[in-house]
Amino acid sequence: MNNCPRLVIAGVHSGVGKTTVATAVMAALAGMGLKVQPFKVGPDYIDPGYHTAATGRVSRNLDAWFLGEEGIKEMFARSSGDADISVIEGVMGMFDGRGSGAEGSTAHVAKILDAPVILVLDARSMARSAAALVLGYKNFDPEVNLAGVFLNRVGGARHHKLLREAIEECCGLPVTGWAGRWEGLELPERHLGLLPTAERDNLRQLLDGMAARILEGLDTAGILELARGVRPVYRPEKKIFSSPPGSGKVRLGVVMDSAFNFYYRDGLDLLASMGAELVYCSALEGGFPREIDGLYIGGGFPEMFARELSANLDFIRGLREAWARGMPIYAECGGLMYLSRGVTDFQGNSYPMAGIVPGECRMQKRRAGLGYVTATALKDSILSAVGGVLKGHEFHYSTLSMDCRCSGAYRLVKEGMEGDGVDGYAQDNVLASYLHIHFAGHPEAAARFIGKCSAYKNGKTQ
Repeated sequence: MNNCPRLVIAGVHSGVGKTTVATAVMAALAGMGLKVQPFKVGPDYIDPGYHTAATGRVSRNLDAWFLGEEGIKEMFARSSGDADISVIEGVMGMFDGRGSGAEGSTAHVAKILDAPVILVLDARSMARSAAALVLGYKNFDPEVNLAGVFLNRVGGARHHKLLREAIEECCGLPVTGWAGRWEGLELPERHLGLLPTAERDNLRQLLDGMAARILEGLDTAGILELARGVRPVYRPEKKIFSSPPGSGKVRLGVVMDSAFNFYYRDGLDLLASMGAELVYCSALEGGFPREIDGLYIGGGFPEMFARELSANLDFIRGLREAWARGMPIYAECGGLMYLSRGVTDFQGNSYPMAGIVPGECRMQKRRAGLGYVTATALKDSILSAVGGVLKGHEFHYSTLSMDCRCSGAYRLVKEGMEGDGVDGYAQDNVLASYLHIHFAGHPEAAARFIGKCSAYKNGKTQ
């Protein structure tokens, strides 16, 4: 049994500054000498990078769609046990979940973990109306422990006073902090969300500035009291991580650089626990890693580094040689783009890529895919037998035009959409698609992948 002090930072809706506030709170608490364990609700890859930089501890994803309620508890307990406080950043608006339901929402995860919630409100152009908004969130689901409010983008001390009095009088909730404009400290964005931390030069300076700014209006004692006042968390039975760490039965290459860095850390940890020694490498510079038994290329921004990726012929030659030998290669979204014959960027410039997937990718001005999907395998692959069902998520601006009449890797059913579609490429030792999966949500897929790598190591390509 562990008390596991914890706090959820939710938003009224996307764009209220939730990530800025959550990251600043994490940085401020870590700056006080506390061990802060960060988490992110939902399928985000970029926000956790800022959490990790702010706290010095790897941020973990808590996604009910992928993990289920027991999986959420297991992943939380696995990482929070030695922390002084866990800070969980929500996703979208507090009640926004899968489709029109609550599954996977910040409120859902807060209830699973019995965690108090601080609601971030964009207070621009509001006074007493802010209280009406907060009261609606408080009453919408009484099972959510809405414990306080953070007022963002406040006009000044007088504006803060008006807001605070209205909210505390009408809602019976404390205003646990406030901030004005984050001039020079806003987290920069582009087409998939925030700019990844791997591409920032002044990250430490930014985080220190955010911590200093948040401390000007944060009731630190108040939020620590809320986080420490929770009921104990009972460590659930280990079901996902059911066996002790492996001893390096296979060497699995993982492409990790500025172009490819979208991975769920708990998923990588699971692969390691099943016997994979993770060998990190870069497709941007240097050659292909030697003596590996499989390769995992995650998502990222290959379109922003297409020239550099295309120019690194040493890596591409090594990759193609490994593919020809039958080495298992798994690629998600950005990884699919890299394995294709070429990528055309937003400006219309085309760059040749690895040429393993018989098709070309082109960036679009509008999103080509977003949301949770259910994928049914159309053929045997290195992750699943034909007919196997995987839960996934997609978020991409590119489309893939195949050069052949391939059946595709998966048949997809998308949340909130009629009909279905086909995605990806699965052939022999290669599986590539726009689908992101969480290996911790599919231990059987992780085990199959490791098994294929082991068979390759032992001279088999079945």
